[in-house]
Parts: sequence; structure tokens; C-alpha cells
Amino acid sequence: MTIMLFKPLEIKNITLKNRIVMSPMCMYSCHNEDGKVEDWHFTHYTSRAVGQAGLIMVEATAVSPEGRISPRDLGIWSDEHVGGLAKLVKMVKTHGAKIGIQIAHAGRKAMLEGEILAPSAIAYKDGMKIPKEMDGEDIKHTISAFGKAAERAKEAGFDVIEIHGAHGYLINEFLSPLTNKRQDEYGGSLKNRYRFLREVIAAVKSVWDGPLFVRVSASDYHPEGLRPSDYATMAKWMKDEGVDLVDCSSGAVVPAKIKPYPGYQVPFAEQIKKEADILTGAVGLITTGIQAEEILQNERADLIFLARALLRDPYWPRTAARELGYDLSPPAQYERGW
Repeated sequence: MTIMLFKPLEIKNITLKNRIVMSPMCMYSCHNEDGKVEDWHFTHYTSRAVGQAGLIMVEATAVSPEGRISPRDLGIWSDEHVGGLAKLVKMVKTHGAKIGIQIAHAGRKAMLEGEILAPSAIAYKDGMKIPKEMDGEDIKHTISAFGKAAERAKEAGFDVIEIHGAHGYLINEFLSPLTNKRQDEYGGSLKNRYRFLREVIAAVKSVWDGPLFVRVSASDYHPEGLRPSDYATMAKWMKDEGVDLVDCSSGAVVPAKIKPYPGYQVPFAEQIKKEADILTGAVGLITTGIQAEEILQNERADLIFLARALLRDPYWPRTAARELGYDLSPPAQYERGW
């Protein structure tokens, strides 16, 4: 039987050597608050490439200064960011992995000084700043910022771009009826609320022809919020517009009590994959090779996105291979200890 976890996957113009993806995880490590790559990022990402992950996804990287979650977020809003990102890309690719970047805007969850933006002037929770409701110029400027970020990602040499449409950040805020109370063409119906993401995708696609992913929060965990069936509908639209894979997370658009358990988000990836006929990524308390293999063998998702498991074990692919009885080749330098 073919071990699916280590079977290559071709997406558009790239081939991933296996189905193991390092999920984007914010490091909050730009100590100069300028959004530039620092030594920590080189060590953190490259070590997982040495560990044999097939795709390394760089953390949420802000398309504008006001779009950062914190002052220490990575940025891609300036041409000055390209040099450090290009160095990181080269270092990761040297070790046989592909590398992607998640481009993002924090919206009302930005914890910064000064004005923050959102589709509607509603704070995330008590004690947090009330954002400015975006006007037409703000929307136009932000969509343009996503396009320029994609152009810089291309210049830096990334293999994949992921648009961050999850976890309660700006795009998610436009999508959810809990956070989008607009009365114009960007609010109201599901199709109208999707308009902002559609225009972001178009801006990115105007400069980018490589694999394009979108991360979504497939459930709002709220009776009046979005459900996986809503995202299956939107995933069909995304596919028509050139998105190659939907990365299926959940929650965080409004405060909610979520009871996680092993693989608790996998059904979202499975439903969206089957209903929209699109590639999906599964994420969320996937910790073992056997668990990952079950997901892939049963065609519940196409890629396995690992977060905390890869923080704990940069060599998780080796751990999973041993568990599954697969002979995973090590870096030549590590053969004596593999």
C-alpha cells in the first residue's frame, strides 16, 4: 500500500515531495518593529526544511503597517522587506522543501497604536479598540496592498501564496455576518460579503500565476455565524477564480468556547473538499503519522498542516515515517544519526 503522507503532490507548477506542511504560525519576533526578517526566522523555518517537511508556510505577513496583529509581526508592505524574505526562501529551498507565505491583514484584531480598520465599527471584545469602518478608499487601498504583497512575494521567490481569510482577521470579518453589518455592496448577502475576498483574489492573481491557497475559518461556532456549508459554497467560487487549495481552520471571528479534540477540524476539510471539488488542507490537533495517514487514505484532505506538533518536533516527518514503516531519506549530513 502506498504511504500517502510521503506521496508527492503536484499543484499547478510545483511538486511537493510529501504532504506535510508547516502551518503558518506567528512568531512575533521582529524586535525592531519594522517587519523585517530576523535571525530567528532563518533558524526557525530552515530547521523544519532540514526536518523534511514538504512545504514551509511563513507566518501571517502584513500587507500594510496597520494590518499587523502586533508591532512585531513580519511585513511585506515595502520593497525593503524583499531582501530578507528572498534570503529565507533560498535557505529553505536549499534543503529540498517548497516555501509559501501567508499574506494577511489583521483588521479589528490589530493591537497597535493609531487607527485600525474593519468592515464595521465593532470591537472584537470589551476592552479592545473600536475600529474605523472602512470607506471605499480604504477598501481600494487594502485590496491594492494585497496585490503589491503578492508581487513582492513573487520577487522573493516564494512557491506558494496563501491569503489569510481566517481567525477573525480582516477578510474573515468581511465574510462573517457577525462582523460585517455594512449596507453597501460589501455587506448583506453571502455573495456581497464575499466580494472583498473575491477582489483580493483578483488583485493577487493579476501578478501571481503560481499555486494560490486561501485559509478559512470554516465555522464561527455561533448560531448566527458561518457554517462549513457556507464555506463549501464560497470554495466553489474560489475555485472558479483560480484558487488551488482551501486550508481549513475554524473559529476566532468572535469569542467562542471551542472544545478541541484530535482532528476536530478535519470534517471541515472533508466537507469542503467533497462539496466544492477542490483540494483542501486539514489542520488542528493532528499529532501522529497514523492519524495523518488516515486522513489522506480516506481522501478527507490533500495536505496535512501541522502547527504545534512541528514546534515540539522539527523532525516530525522522521517520527511519522518510523511510525508508518516508511524509509524516509535523511539529509546526507544526518545519515549517521537518522
